[in-house]
Amino acid sequence: MTTETATSTLEANKATVQRLYEEGINPGRVELMNELVGDEYVGPNGEQGPAGFAVTVQDLRRGFPDITFTIEDLVAEGDRVAVRWRWHATHAGQFRTFAATSRHVTNTGIAIYELRNGRITRAWLETDRLGALQQIGAINKGG
Repeated sequence: MTTETATSTLEANKATVQRLYEEGINPGRVELMNELVGDEYVGPNGEQGPAGFAVTVQDLRRGFPDITFTIEDLVAEGDRVAVRWRWHATHAGQFRTFAATSRHVTNTGIAIYELRNGRITRAWLETDRLGALQQIGAINKGG
């Protein structure tokens, strides 16, 4: 692979991940997952394929219908793209076992996506789940 081809692939992979957030997750366009996520996709919780990724997005948006991700960093190397993001939303619906609280939530995280042929095939995620649960009042901050 030439340096030019490698650079082109890296930029294309970054564009795919950026589209995932800006055109897919933020507006809730789960139909876009068929274009961005490969059939062989396996997610952090074992979800599979574009449909599995779409369910994760739908569940998140059910609890936080106005969720908006802001990409703070996007870095690519080889077949992987790392994204550092911040999201903000209102807990306006059921999220997992937690009823809506109407509380505003801000959260940060990092995800690493593996891509093959321009589609996401694997994902790893690190996020401040404890902080989000504390913000909606599901867990006390201690004391």
